[in-house]
Amino acid sequence: MNRYLLSVDVEDWFQVENLRSIYPINSWNNQELRIRRNIGLILEILGSRNTKGTFFILGWIAKKMPGLVKEIQAAGHEIASHGTNHESLKILNKRAFEEDIAESKTLLEDLTGNEVIGYRAPNFSITDWAIDALIEKGFRYDSSFFDFAKHDRYGSLKQYKAENAVSRLTENFHEIRISYLQFMNSRLPWGGGGYFRLYPYQLFKLGIRKIIKSESIYCFYIHPWEFDQSQPKVNGISRFNRFRHYNNLDKTKDRFRNLISSFDFEPLKSAL
Repeated sequence: MNRYLLSVDVEDWFQVENLRSIYPINSWNNQELRIRRNIGLILEILGSRNTKGTFFILGWIAKKMPGLVKEIQAAGHEIASHGTNHESLKILNKRAFEEDIAESKTLLEDLTGNEVIGYRAPNFSITDWAIDALIEKGFRYDSSFFDFAKHDRYGSLKQYKAENAVSRLTENFHEIRISYLQFMNSRLPWGGGGYFRLYPYQLFKLGIRKIIKSESIYCFYIHPWEFDQSQPKVNGISRFNRFRHYNNLDKTKDRFRNLISSFDFEPLKSAL
């Protein structure tokens, strides 16, 4: 059975790594919140096809906008954790990480009344010790492993082997890998986000079909700010980060509508 897994990383425009040098965490309370409109658009597109997905929600957003969490839940989507302050695991030690995920998990569970079993690391910066901490805190799956070594922000797993699209790491814990496309001897990132905006849409869709043929599971992700072509244009960042952040934002909405119409997506927990 083929499974198409849909996820949304719920963070606002000023919380992304590309803009971190301009907007550190202590400045976030002073920024314009634009996420409600963008989440509303995503929910409308998904609702038009009765499609459900997994929303990895930042704890900072949940504290600021608890009603938004409940709105996502009321639409029938899975609520999962994206940590609290969108800090890469490369700058956190295990104790700080444990506090971060515990705060986020408790907050989301108190808001929804449901157990939160899924986690995604900011910038996909997962590591082996983080898997240990997630298991200790009662999570049942992680979806952070992006097996593309050429990206400096992504993490890696060595002790835990995540060789399949969905890998059982322990008896009660799985890794749901972000999808890549095998092309000759290379792995091309094909999970969504900036790559969804970078590649021509028809080529991206063909890549999904090729992945499904080989693995039977495809895992897609997107961010609310990627639907917002009117968001502030920030100066003082590198040309590369500017390109990564702003490239083809005007195309995201229509491409996403087409994607949802082309494949029958499900929440990530359905693959366990």
